[in-house]
Amino acid sequence: MTRLAFMLALLFTAHWEEAEIVDVKGRGPIDLAPFTCQEVTRSSVISRVCYDAESRRMLVQRYAAYQQYCDVPKETIDALLNAPSMGQYFNANINAAGHDGNGPYGCRMHKAPSYQ
Repeated sequence: MTRLAFMLALLFTAHWEEAEIVDVKGRGPIDLAPFTCQEVTRSSVISRVCYDAESRRMLVQRYAAYQQYCDVPKETIDALLNAPSMGQYFNANINAAGHDGNGPYGCRMHKAPSYQ
């Protein structure tokens, strides 16, 4: 009986994390499990940046919508997060370079797995 009580206590005190799946503009649902996400509070344009170092994919939440960028080096993520103006850096160095799928951060060739 003591063993059962102990197991129940562990079960009810364990922290359960649900998978977070976000809808990415033009891509559909993407599971954030492989991503490291940072909430951004110092930008009026960007509210969250998520990066998967293994696949070099970045998700950026702007105005409540997520967009995906591919083949983004870690140095670019660091520069974005440390820029005096994240919005200006993003618009000049990332968004303009990849929003149509043709630039260096476009995801035209990359298919993200879909989760439903």
